[in-house]
Amino acid sequence: MDKPKALLLENIHPDAQAGLAAAGFAVSRRLEAPAEAELAGLLRGVTVLGVRSRTRVTPAALAAAPSLLAVGCFCVGTDNVDLRACSERGSAVFNAPYANTRSVAELVIGEIIMLLRGACDKSRSLHEGVWSKSGGSAREARGKTLGIIGYGNIGGQVGLLAEALGMKVLYYDRVEKLSLGGAGKAGSQAEVLRRADVVTIHVDDAPGNAGLIGPRQLELMRKGALLLNLSRGRIVELGALALALRRGRLAGAAVDVFPNEPALDGKGFRTPLQGLRNVILTPHVGGSTAEAQRGIAVCVSEKLADYALRGDTFYCVNLPQLRLGTPRRTRRVLHIHRNVPGVMSQINTVMAAHDINISGQALQTDDRVGYAVTDIPRRFNPDVLAALARIPETIRLRLL
Repeated sequence: MDKPKALLLENIHPDAQAGLAAAGFAVSRRLEAPAEAELAGLLRGVTVLGVRSRTRVTPAALAAAPSLLAVGCFCVGTDNVDLRACSERGSAVFNAPYANTRSVAELVIGEIIMLLRGACDKSRSLHEGVWSKSGGSAREARGKTLGIIGYGNIGGQVGLLAEALGMKVLYYDRVEKLSLGGAGKAGSQAEVLRRADVVTIHVDDAPGNAGLIGPRQLELMRKGALLLNLSRGRIVELGALALALRRGRLAGAAVDVFPNEPALDGKGFRTPLQGLRNVILTPHVGGSTAEAQRGIAVCVSEKLADYALRGDTFYCVNLPQLRLGTPRRTRRVLHIHRNVPGVMSQINTVMAAHDINISGQALQTDDRVGYAVTDIPRRFNPDVLAALARIPETIRLRLL
């Protein structure tokens, strides 16, 4: 049989290619993020797809890829992939929610120090030949209050590092979270904005988070405070932030993510924050360290291989999660179906009708989808597969 095909886009770290090749895939790798029409053509015959944040995996692209079993997001976010469309086609989606946590947290801490010291402006002046040694506006991180909005994997790490600098940490999250170190929990986002000397944002791209920080929220912040956004581009209204900086309401800002980011490197990018003093702008590189990209490559490629070769969906973001071992002396039937009562009964009725003795079985469901895994003897009546496929709720059927 031909090897299953893997397509890796957007210059994903070479360790992903090596890992998938070792697992038995024929791997193609491209540097760019293709447009939707081009992606549809590239996906023909592809078993697993690897993307970063620029490639948009849409229903139209998925419709052209009947053989696509899984999509790997070699990053934290999955907002560029239509998760519902993937679920409806029985394609699993995986990401790397932890692999670049430390990289983003370190950049946040570094930018906080640079902003408090006004170091970027000093550096720019020296590059222009201007010696300006005055340090009257420079401040230490020690003793300042850091406010964290969104206390997940990255927010928690930022808090621990900030405490090591002697900062006081205050956080707010809509979901109940365990405090790490000496971090204190605020009762509201507004409380964080009012009390913090530095505010850093680490929330996801949920629709309700768009415009989370606008003119009203900026007015709540302390005069002379700092704002950092290394989460998602739609979270902060950049025009309002630029106005707050020009008015002196805020003393500085660092932004790594933008509402509209170019698909390719090059000139021509524009943002209202360009040219403002004590503002650090970076091109969505919070998680882009060699260590993080290598960790992401290993993490996501392993998940893709585990799903394709043994049906494991642990850490899948759009299908019910099952952690599965490698089948031994058995075949494995994977049945993804619409989650309605009675499907498991239908599966077992079909098995019994074809005289198949089940060696092991597992089922997990979510609101919309069920995932049933059945281990059966290596020798079995092949008509069972056609019978399982005829179950009306079937979305996808595979045999390993």
